[in-house]
Amino acid sequence: MKKYITTIMFLACFMTVGQKKEIKKAEKLYDSGDIQGATELLKSNETLFNNADEKVLLQKTYLEAKIDQANSNFQSSYEKFLKYKSSGGKDTEYDNNILKLTSDIVNSAIEDNAEKKYKEGASKLYLAYTIDKEINQDYLYYAASGSVNGSDFEKALEYYNQLKDLKYEGITTKYFAKSIESGEEVELSESEYNVYKKTKEYSDFREEKTDSRYPEIIKNIALIYAQLGQNDKAMDAVKLARQSDPKDLNLILTEANLYIQLNENDRFEALMKEAIEQDPNNATLYFNLGVVNAQRGNTEHAKTYYNKTIELDPNFESGYLNLVSLILEGEAPIVEEMNGLGNSRADNARYDVLKTERENLYKECVPILEKLVSINENQEAVKTLMNIYGTLGNNEGFKQMKSLLQ
Repeated sequence: MKKYITTIMFLACFMTVGQKKEIKKAEKLYDSGDIQGATELLKSNETLFNNADEKVLLQKTYLEAKIDQANSNFQSSYEKFLKYKSSGGKDTEYDNNILKLTSDIVNSAIEDNAEKKYKEGASKLYLAYTIDKEINQDYLYYAASGSVNGSDFEKALEYYNQLKDLKYEGITTKYFAKSIESGEEVELSESEYNVYKKTKEYSDFREEKTDSRYPEIIKNIALIYAQLGQNDKAMDAVKLARQSDPKDLNLILTEANLYIQLNENDRFEALMKEAIEQDPNNATLYFNLGVVNAQRGNTEHAKTYYNKTIELDPNFESGYLNLVSLILEGEAPIVEEMNGLGNSRADNARYDVLKTERENLYKECVPILEKLVSINENQEAVKTLMNIYGTLGNNEGFKQMKSLLQ
């Protein structure tokens, strides 16, 4: 029995020595840059490590974490680093390795963004944030932006709401100085700023705080809720955002768009006018006011807004088409009355008056349509103008438009 116990102890000791030997071999391969060799060695000795003691397993986990990092398996790498530390690992280089891991993750995300792989980049930036949620909050902000660029609005909303809960502002200090040689102001890093203050190469040193990102975050939350069709949440968010930045044009338009979806045209029109105060040369804002007023039967106001749209942007095709459509709406009651007339002298006289009114409507549309056709031969405009020319007896104009259609 004693000999049997001794044999078991000898085998255990032998296995432990073997395990340590293989770990050291793998570590040497890793240190030499042979990542594949280190990976294969660990895999080929997988059975050997099945019953390894805690110390050997810690070494193996730590090495696997570094191998995963080298292979850009960042999530797995971080999980193994955490497992190593939580199990009692105390390597003096652990903190430096975590910093290096964070740097590798961020650099990989930058490469993803350069290749327009925004979702992948955002996921990596979020991982970088989770590694140190106190220091790396900027990465959460960039993860949210990347998710928007990748049209992953659900994930972007999740990240932006986290930023809102953190009351993240992202305010940084920028450093500037004027070059004595060129006379131009340049931006410097903090270290450069501190060094150059002690030299005579620069003058007029100044510091500048960046704006808080918090209002932008609240605005983006509102915009995303609106994008996702969650109007109630969007309205709550946009009202909160406008408290911090009441003159932001995008916020005004977002709120206005929500009111349109809720069929609250009065509030929409008020916000459009508020938006015009911020951007008086924006043709789209006048066009929107034209649409709302046309829907509400305010024909003259609608015409005024459509004409202003065209004045500000002569290439705004919808402005021309909506204006013509609005003018031609006056044709329906004229035709209805004409069809209801009899054959009396009075009815015939009235018919002639109505016919002239109808022709005048057409004549009012002609220069508008001709202008639009001259811009890019809009086919809808060409067809409408051809029909008007036909009704007015302008055969030459009719033929010209017909040829444009063909």
